[in-house]
Amino acid sequence: MPNPVLPPLLRPRALRPGDLVVIASLSGPLHAEYEPDLQRAVDVLQGMGFRVRPAPLVDVGRRRWWSAATPAEIAAELNALLRDPEVRAIVAHDGGQTVLGYLDLVDVDAVLADPKPILGYSDISLLHLVLFARTGLVGFHADLATPGLGGAWARASAARRAELADLYARLLTRPDPLGALPTTDSWECWRAGRAEGRLVGGVVNRIVLAQATPWALPPEAFDGAVLFWEETGGQAAYVWSYLHVLRHSGILDRIAGMVVGVPHAIEGLAPAGGSPTLAEIVLDVLGDRDVPVLGGVEFGHAGANLPMPVGVRVALDAGARTLTLLGPAVR
Repeated sequence: MPNPVLPPLLRPRALRPGDLVVIASLSGPLHAEYEPDLQRAVDVLQGMGFRVRPAPLVDVGRRRWWSAATPAEIAAELNALLRDPEVRAIVAHDGGQTVLGYLDLVDVDAVLADPKPILGYSDISLLHLVLFARTGLVGFHADLATPGLGGAWARASAARRAELADLYARLLTRPDPLGALPTTDSWECWRAGRAEGRLVGGVVNRIVLAQATPWALPPEAFDGAVLFWEETGGQAAYVWSYLHVLRHSGILDRIAGMVVGVPHAIEGLAPAGGSPTLAEIVLDVLGDRDVPVLGGVEFGHAGANLPMPVGVRVALDAGARTLTLLGPAVR
């Protein structure tokens, strides 16, 4: 059953220059060919003014099936980081398929005693959503270390890297609203309108999975919320099905707005003959619900990520193609 009441918003303490940021394997393993990307991620974080240390499980050759280690081993390392007062932020090395295995092992009391930013997307969406439901912790749906900070950022232009580094540094170190996220030509108005509300979301399949656990967000958490989601892999029909799960659960009747990320490696989307666009899928499921929808926003698997702090209040103007963070993510 969902938690009966959503806890008050729990903001981590703002990071300071020289604070320790740890890169941890919270899901998948480190493959040898991506060691240079990991080092580039370390360099990016150091360039923001932080000390950086990889956790022990971020080690080439450490793996168990599709994971960096067993769920219990990953949870033990995460809990040690949560309890360590020197560690001020945790960045997931990569996503994967492991977080469901240790959701029940996370030290929630440690989160409440010393809340810290946890950064990542993909499988890490489950951590953000469940910890938000259990503790109110702001989750930082932002780039993973190795494929993101060390991979996608390296492929972006120098101007874009500088823009993102400034955004991330301000988000983590300043207890004031980040303001408007930078708009690009990929942003599209799929249904015009304005909305203000808490930002809630992640990978759409992980949203559905989180709501099937004992630590699901209470339905009221979606009242007036701006739901953001993205997806990678699979079929267009899967996305349509996940959205219908959100419809059946009543979530789509509660939200005030929707922001959709750039799709990645999804089969069955136009321009294939007879296939729908992602916008057509979204509008088909929404039906006549008067919900503004902004699509094509850069968060998720398709490239370098804009940060999307779960729980922070935002203003959405789909017609003007703007998304503005109205509250701080840290204190």
